[in-house]
Amino acid sequence: METKEVSRRNFLRVTGIAGTALCLGFYFPANAKQEELVTASGAADSEIEMNAWIRIDANGKVTLTDHRAEMGQGSYQSVPQIIAEELEVDLKDINVVFAQGDQAKYGSQITGGSSTIRGIYKKLLKLSATAREMLITAAATKWNVPGGECYAESGHVIHKPSGKKFNYGELVAVASKLPAPKEVKLKKISEYKLIRKPLQKLDTPLKTNGGAIFGLDKKLPGMLYAVVERNPRQRGKVKSFSDAAALKVPGVKHVFKVQMKVFNTIREGVAVVADSTWAAMQGRKVLHVEWDDSGFEHVNSADLFKRQEELLRKEEGLFAKKQGDPDKAIEQAAKKIDVIYQTPYQAHSAMEPLNCVAYYQSDKVEVWGPIQAPDWVQGGISTEFKIPKEKIIVNMTFLGGGFGRKAFLDYPLEAVTISKEIGKPVQVVWTREDDMTQGPFRAGISYRGQGAIENGEISALKFKMAGQNIDHWNSPKRDHANGSTTEGFLNPYFESIKNISFADVPFEMPLPNMWWRSVYASTNGFAYESFMNEMAVLAGQDQLDFRRRYLKDERCQRLIDKMEEVSGWKSRKKGDGFGVAITECFTSTVGQVVKVSRRADGKVKIDHVWAVMDCGWYVNPDIISAQVEGSIVMALGAATTHEITFKDGLTEQQNFYNYQMPRMSDMPLVEVHVMDNDADAGGVGEPGLPPFSPALTDAIFDLTGKRIRKLPFDMNAV
Repeated sequence: METKEVSRRNFLRVTGIAGTALCLGFYFPANAKQEELVTASGAADSEIEMNAWIRIDANGKVTLTDHRAEMGQGSYQSVPQIIAEELEVDLKDINVVFAQGDQAKYGSQITGGSSTIRGIYKKLLKLSATAREMLITAAATKWNVPGGECYAESGHVIHKPSGKKFNYGELVAVASKLPAPKEVKLKKISEYKLIRKPLQKLDTPLKTNGGAIFGLDKKLPGMLYAVVERNPRQRGKVKSFSDAAALKVPGVKHVFKVQMKVFNTIREGVAVVADSTWAAMQGRKVLHVEWDDSGFEHVNSADLFKRQEELLRKEEGLFAKKQGDPDKAIEQAAKKIDVIYQTPYQAHSAMEPLNCVAYYQSDKVEVWGPIQAPDWVQGGISTEFKIPKEKIIVNMTFLGGGFGRKAFLDYPLEAVTISKEIGKPVQVVWTREDDMTQGPFRAGISYRGQGAIENGEISALKFKMAGQNIDHWNSPKRDHANGSTTEGFLNPYFESIKNISFADVPFEMPLPNMWWRSVYASTNGFAYESFMNEMAVLAGQDQLDFRRRYLKDERCQRLIDKMEEVSGWKSRKKGDGFGVAITECFTSTVGQVVKVSRRADGKVKIDHVWAVMDCGWYVNPDIISAQVEGSIVMALGAATTHEITFKDGLTEQQNFYNYQMPRMSDMPLVEVHVMDNDADAGGVGEPGLPPFSPALTDAIFDLTGKRIRKLPFDMNAV
């Protein structure tokens, strides 16, 4: 008889789980190319850490751990919908909990790059099917019948010949002791009962009855509240401050200087801590701070974009991609264009401003809040405070929007810093003005497009961009091009156009910048697809026919067919303006057709938007439609109603009164169509944004003859 030594800790873990639940998840072996599937008892027996994605208890209750944030993009629904399909359970019977930050267990937990489903769906399908097969095997063992005579349905295993059935909860004791099968058969798309169905979101009731917990809802015993007066020019220092008036405000307990790392610079401010958020805000109002704003440029927006344009005219930049000889082709061409496009700085402006609860204790640190990247926050706290990761607990709440801003580390680290200083739990709250003026912002970028037409065909394309590079905040050395220079530009163009170049002209500003919904595709898409529309006009060709010539792969051809079909492109009437754009973002391709017309008062209005998304394998078409619609709202705002501008280094926009959102009356009818195929899953939450603005400006050109190359623009002035 072989004897195996088991540590006391793992003995307790195994005996605590055995017979009470079936837990399945993954663990990440060192230096392995991919994670391995494992049961809880197997993980405990092998003394490894696993993530328990699926847990079925003795009552048959299914608990799913969602490793990503839910900020409106739908992971709280899509992940359970995948699990329920292959596990054969009813969605209403699934309980969803958010995972704590732990990259060792869950791999990347960043909710960004529209990566949640495309990054994990194959693993979730296999995991769910594995759990189902283990339960079927457990039932067959208890009945002493062949496994082939059994099937799973609605949380039960049923014996076909006799009709006998077991609830999953009755099988977990046996199933939990079985080895997980290495291979399982997955359903064909045609067999899906839940996936690809427009099912209602599980979190909608929670968000309408007050049951959903957002960051601001979190309360701890003895918790204090803080706001921070931060330098309005971001990089300035605290020269001096007077806390006398603030400390006289009833409820104010502490006032002290804080420093926070923002990429490779330091942001300084003064924290006001009180027994309520209101008291802290009143204390900040009477706080007197003298700032030292020397040693860096105080930026003006007009100068900023003028300098970008000058750089594009005189600098070749750093090449991101080059094929053929576009300079020679452009020089020799009879038909050519040379134009500048500009896109503005933007705030994230999520409905829920930034906030975070932190409790720094002698033996651990714990935070709660609307966090897009819990694993990054865990690592950031560990690095900044020199505390082992296992002593740091990061808890996600629901997010009231994020758009990339809540993946940054500054606001959780700031909360931990303040908690450490006061020795108590604290909730740090940013006002709308804090959120909007401090950034980090989407960078404003200028583009130069040069192109040539020979014999009705593109002979050369040459693009240069000048704008702040997100990567260079962490790595200031500018010896390589922005890796996102070609983002948004479809790869098939490179296969069909002989001479192309993309270059990045280095441009630095003392303004914090970072990712924003669809990242660089949100600005690149406007420039590159606007330019393709101008090239079509130069060639004397229809915009969609023009693209069809160069986007030759089958999926693009089918997408163009669909765009023509749903929009009535071939039968459009005189007096209507139609515009088009097609962009790629996070491995999904989206084409949009925009129709505009003149109102009775002569002003231009947007009538209709047709959006066609090819995201490959997908889960819920209703969520896709919602994400594309939301992307179009955001794109409309960035194109026509709001921008961030700077004067003397200060952000001019403070709140929604001068950073205006599109109104319901501004919104056209939006029609979303999803392409069906079995290609690998692409992103959904962001790819719907980039094609809108170039399609809109193309439609305005079609109607008015006026070409718009700078955003934002006033719809009432075209």
